[in-house]
Amino acid sequence: MNHAEAEQLEQAIESITGMALEAGLDFFAMRYEVCPAETLYSIGAYGMPTRFTHWSFGKTYHRMKSEYDYGLSWIYELVINSDPCYAFLLDHNTLLQNKLIVAHVLAHSDFFKNNAMFRGTDRRMVERMAVFARRMRAFEQEFGSDAVEETLDAALAIHEHVDPHTRFGAKGGFKEAEGGTKDVVGFIAGESRSLADWQREVLYMLREEMLYFWPQMETKILNEGWATFWHLRLVRQLELTGAEIMDFAKMNAGVVQPGTGILNPYYLGVKMLEYIERHKGLDALFEIRETESDVSFLRNYLDKALVEEMDLFLFGRKDDLYVVTSKEVEEVKQTLIRQRTNGGFPYVTAMDGDHGGRGELLLLHRYDGLELDRRYVDRTLPLVHRLWGKPVHLETRDRDNRRLVYSFDGEKVLAGVAG
Repeated sequence: MNHAEAEQLEQAIESITGMALEAGLDFFAMRYEVCPAETLYSIGAYGMPTRFTHWSFGKTYHRMKSEYDYGLSWIYELVINSDPCYAFLLDHNTLLQNKLIVAHVLAHSDFFKNNAMFRGTDRRMVERMAVFARRMRAFEQEFGSDAVEETLDAALAIHEHVDPHTRFGAKGGFKEAEGGTKDVVGFIAGESRSLADWQREVLYMLREEMLYFWPQMETKILNEGWATFWHLRLVRQLELTGAEIMDFAKMNAGVVQPGTGILNPYYLGVKMLEYIERHKGLDALFEIRETESDVSFLRNYLDKALVEEMDLFLFGRKDDLYVVTSKEVEEVKQTLIRQRTNGGFPYVTAMDGDHGGRGELLLLHRYDGLELDRRYVDRTLPLVHRLWGKPVHLETRDRDNRRLVYSFDGEKVLAGVAG
């Protein structure tokens, strides 16, 4: 980017920021960085610009970069939930692309600042993750990179199983009615007798990172819909040439296209918000932005008219073809809600750290109509055993409501029907 282009971008940022403030958006102070594709995809793969290294992040980077090189996908921007809020722009973006992105990230920042799910998140996590990364490097030097990698492999296999209540000030190990704890990571870190102190620290660091990322996972549809709604509104207020209008229409179509095989959260979110604005006005959207998660957003606002307008349906595979299985509104709605519950992850609780009086770990999967993937169970239980040090049991149910128990004793995963 030359000096003239940098000046144009700065002027565009100033103009769009003023328009966003006038429209009622309330965002953190913004810091924009223009960077090459390699940097942008590195941040995208790691989730943050300062995170520790792990082979899985490198694998993600290679996939994202390959898709970019072959023109299969294109990340225009990344934005960080922080104060100030950091937004990263691709150096090959056109000025029009950057105008769209600036409007988009300003709305994300507004969402980060005002949505209830993000209250209690650590706005200084960029700096904290840098500290975590230095600790990981110190552990590698002291205990060896292989030992650290083995611990990270196991910890990352379960790192989404935390209790998000703790970010609102609840104490770790939030107890549920049936006596278990959703904070599986914290439970293992605190109760495992086989972990060294440095391994416990690794688990607690990953737990803190996941608590930071959790609000983004439980507001994906609403957050992206909000950002898309505002980039549409703000860019349409700009004085664009005919060619720019066509380019903008193509870019926006790429963002909100319905998708093949999966539902595009940008599409679903912006269509719902546009529908609500038409019927309830803009003030209703600001209230939704402040109070809702994906689950409550879908439950409260996805009605029959919206399902029919977007032509939403369920489908499944029959022989070699995919066929429509249902267009029934409530079934479609409940399926979407179920997919977004608990951030889209299986709901697992740690029930007992002395199961059978032998110091074994008992986990419980809360069956919600979707059975556990047996391949995932077979890969994950040995990694949990690595952290716990003794046999690990996972109880669930199948679609016939039978109690199933998967167990790993250090050699193989066994499955049985409980009495």
